[in-house]
Amino acid sequence: MIISAADQHFDQKTKAQAALYQVIDPELFVNVIDLGLIYEIEFKENGAIDVLMTLSTPHCPMGDAITNGVKNALEAEFPGKNVNINLTFNPPWNFAMLTPSGKEQLGV
Repeated sequence: MIISAADQHFDQKTKAQAALYQVIDPELFVNVIDLGLIYEIEFKENGAIDVLMTLSTPHCPMGDAITNGVKNALEAEFPGKNVNINLTFNPPWNFAMLTPSGKEQLGV
């Protein structure tokens, strides 16, 4: 997830990204940001936060834990905001989506 400095929600997205570094994939032991699972975070005018994300596989056994972790982290960081998680598998996740830190953590 790349956040443009010109984005009107730059500060909020940066704060959200920092919160999501605390959400760890329970199988890979790497956070969702370094895994490249978060595609987009959108702050809506109605106060909602929409998250477009993926999982490492469509049938990830820890998918609920990961998506609930993302939702809980954002709700804790932005009290009173409704967080909507939207899963997509297009594009499908692959190792190229890892950040350099994620690659280092996984030894890739």
